[in-house]
Amino acid sequence: MPPLPPITVTGLFIYPVKALRGLSVTSARVDALGFEGDRRFLIVDPAGRFLTQRTHPRLALITTALSPDTLTLSTEGGGVVTVRRAPDPAAARREVSVWSSGGLIAEDCGAPVAAWLSEFLGVACGLVRIGPDYVRPLAKPGKARAGDVVSFADAYPFLVIGEATLADLNDRLIARGEEALPMDRFRPNLVVAGGAAFAEDGWKQFRVGDVVFRAGGPCARCTVTTVDQRTAVRGIEPLRTLAVYRRDAGDPTNVNFGQNLIHETKAGVVKVGDRVELP
Repeated sequence: MPPLPPITVTGLFIYPVKALRGLSVTSARVDALGFEGDRRFLIVDPAGRFLTQRTHPRLALITTALSPDTLTLSTEGGGVVTVRRAPDPAAARREVSVWSSGGLIAEDCGAPVAAWLSEFLGVACGLVRIGPDYVRPLAKPGKARAGDVVSFADAYPFLVIGEATLADLNDRLIARGEEALPMDRFRPNLVVAGGAAFAEDGWKQFRVGDVVFRAGGPCARCTVTTVDQRTAVRGIEPLRTLAVYRRDAGDPTNVNFGQNLIHETKAGVVKVGDRVELP
């Protein structure tokens, strides 16, 4: 029997601001929180609660760009605003929350970006940044180990999805008379090719480049997947189709797509083209 083709990384993505558009990169450096630059900024309401495309789909229309020193936000016809990436000792501190993680200390990025975001979104909000006072242990009993921390992501540092997994879903969508969906609906950090559909569900531990990852469990999908990331228009797919064949055995109210990951190696580099090295 011929050897199986290698499984390789075909896409790497970081999302500088939680809920805004992501960036495709050819390589990414890992630190304690995940990929450097990934979800290090957060949009919050006046009470410090995070904003999400679940309730504010227009977030999908804001483009992000990173330079070594700055984060730039822009929209079509809406102008541009820039803030510093590095922590600022003079910045005001704010308590913010992401889901059940409350009391997170973040740095306020200032009035100009708050005004820009508030005008575009039509709701009072501001931008905060991770600084030296930010501490958020991974809050997943049975999954977290000492030293596991996470950024402003929902719960885990990484998400992996196979190209074959998306192809399987798209075949089902097309069979129902629906349009195929792009990978950006699912906001992965790593995209891989070479395995069977949903192969990533069974990966308990693996290495990519310098970094060893372990499984955090399946990713239960929400209404963000129904938001077109180019137009911010919400539909009913893919959740309607996923509900037919991807319900969680332990909690049928969840439909799963992709695997959450925790990095055991807290420093290293992952590149497009790297092999997924399974035990």
